[in-house]
Amino acid sequence: MQYQTAAWVDSPSPNTKPYLKHDVLIPTPSIGQVLVKLECSGVCHSDVHAILGETKRMAVHIGGHEGIGQVVELGQDVPQSYLHSRVGVKWLYSACQACEICTLNYTRCPHQSNSGRDVPGTFQQYVVAPAKFVTKIPSELSSERAAPLLCAGITVFSAIKKAGLNVGEWVVFPGAGGGLGHLGVQIAVKMGYRVIAIDEGDAKGRLCRDLGAEIYLDYKIDSVEETVMSLTGGYGAHAIICTTGSDAAYAQAFQLVRVLGTVVCVGLTISQLPVSPFAVAIRGLKVIGSSVGTEVEMEELLQMAVNGDVVPHIEMFELSELDNVVRQLAEAQIVGRAVLRIPQ
Repeated sequence: MQYQTAAWVDSPSPNTKPYLKHDVLIPTPSIGQVLVKLECSGVCHSDVHAILGETKRMAVHIGGHEGIGQVVELGQDVPQSYLHSRVGVKWLYSACQACEICTLNYTRCPHQSNSGRDVPGTFQQYVVAPAKFVTKIPSELSSERAAPLLCAGITVFSAIKKAGLNVGEWVVFPGAGGGLGHLGVQIAVKMGYRVIAIDEGDAKGRLCRDLGAEIYLDYKIDSVEETVMSLTGGYGAHAIICTTGSDAAYAQAFQLVRVLGTVVCVGLTISQLPVSPFAVAIRGLKVIGSSVGTEVEMEELLQMAVNGDVVPHIEMFELSELDNVVRQLAEAQIVGRAVLRIPQ
């Protein structure tokens, strides 16, 4: 038997502290699976919710779902072409691809398994995954910069597409300086939309402006609703892509969107927010839920990254610093995306 190091969570709770465990068995790939030696993994805010016990309980002790590394072993029936390829292991670990929901969108499969929730995730040195659900990473992209695209990137990319905007229309990103938001700003700018970025602090403001946002609003200082209405001729934005789980941001989103506009719910919150069906009906609003995206969308996004249209802003940490990262993310202190180096 061979062992590896993993960032281990004994039991999710507000006081839990992930720690390095050095006697975790290296898994063996079964039929249709590959064994991936990981180089790095992004840290998603959903990891924070899971580790702190705020959402559906983790069924495993190892989180993470933005992992990139090299395939070092093949299970039975996996094509030889996968060996030594660099791949990404994502949130969607597997789906049945046979049910009625899968025929519409396999990312919503009711029988799916998720990395870091149902099966051990990417905060470890080695992980097994179904070959048909990993993503091959273009050679032009570094592993560190590609990792955030596997969840943050694909999630906000799919959300923007669902909004159905036309070139020149206004889109607001609450949480614009975070992992999803800063990628969304870049994608929206490239697609020709006019971007209003909302977040807190000068560092996030500089980042958003550098990425092409027409204006940055600090929600703790600026008059957000007044400014958005002024910029949009008094109508409000055509779409709000809410990339933060802040209750206040979700409540405000419905004040910032125009008649016949769209609110896309992306950031996760454990709260139950009051939304007036009367207001939604009278104003003709569309409210859309979005998480992750399809493999076709993933390939489109990776090509944008290869072209230099999307460049993740990352803060690097060691795997041993996961607890520190969790605390910083919980306080919205990370600018861009946190990425962990996996010890080799």
